[in-house]
Amino acid sequence: MSKFKKDGGRTTPAINTSALPDIVFMLLFFFMVATKMRDREMKIRTKLPQATEVEKLEKKSRLHYIFVGPPLDETLGTSPRIQLADAFATVDDIQTYITMENAKKDEAEIPYMTTSLKADETVKMGVVSDIKQELRKVNALKLSYTAAKAAKD
Repeated sequence: MSKFKKDGGRTTPAINTSALPDIVFMLLFFFMVATKMRDREMKIRTKLPQATEVEKLEKKSRLHYIFVGPPLDETLGTSPRIQLADAFATVDDIQTYITMENAKKDEAEIPYMTTSLKADETVKMGVVSDIKQELRKVNALKLSYTAAKAAKD
C-alpha cells in the first residue's frame, strides 16, 4: 500500500577527515609563532629568598638582569658565580655589560633603566655589595632585588 519502503535503520555518514591535516598544521604553525622561547640559558641556580612585601615591576623591557648563585654544573664548584646574559662573568665585567646594554636602548629610556639582581638565597652580602659598587661606577643607581612571595600561614 505504501509507495516507499523503509529498509533497515538509518546510519550516520562517515566523518570526512580530509581537512584534518590542514587544521593540525595550522595549529602547529600558530603555536610555533606565538610561543616565546627562553631568553637566557641559566648556568647558575637561583633559589630566590622569601619576602613578605613584593611588588611587580611594570615594564620588563627596562630591566638589566644580573644573576648570582652557585653554578648548576657541580664541576665548577659551589662558590657563588655571576652570570651576565648567557655567560659567567666577574665583578669587573659588570660595568662593560651595563654600558653595552644601555647602548642597545634608546637614549630617552636609559634614565629609567633598572638593574634586577636575582641572587640565590645562599649568596653572601659581600658579593652583592661588590656588585652594587660596580653599578655605582656606571651610574646604574636603580636596583631591584628579585624575591619570591612568602606563603601566608
